[in-house]
Amino acid sequence: MKNILRKIVIIVLLLCINGSQLWAQCAMCRGSVESTMGNGRNNVGIGLNTGIMYLFVMPYLIVFAVGYLWYRNSRKAREEQRLIAARIRQVMNN
Repeated sequence: MKNILRKIVIIVLLLCINGSQLWAQCAMCRGSVESTMGNGRNNVGIGLNTGIMYLFVMPYLIVFAVGYLWYRNSRKAREEQRLIAARIRQVMNN
């Protein structure tokens, strides 16, 4: 458990150190949209909004898929345990 916690702390620290580069990208996107909107075109803004929505939805889809697979596997394991318990009871009664 301590090893996992150390890895998480190291990853968070590395992300904080490199965070300044992440903010620069937001400023570049904003500048690009502002310059194209000033020219009367909205093509870049629509493309950026689509990309933002794509990035927003993907983590939720991944969590849903993992949750569904986990539920399905746990349900199968529970059914197998019930079958084994029923077989054991059947053998004990005979």
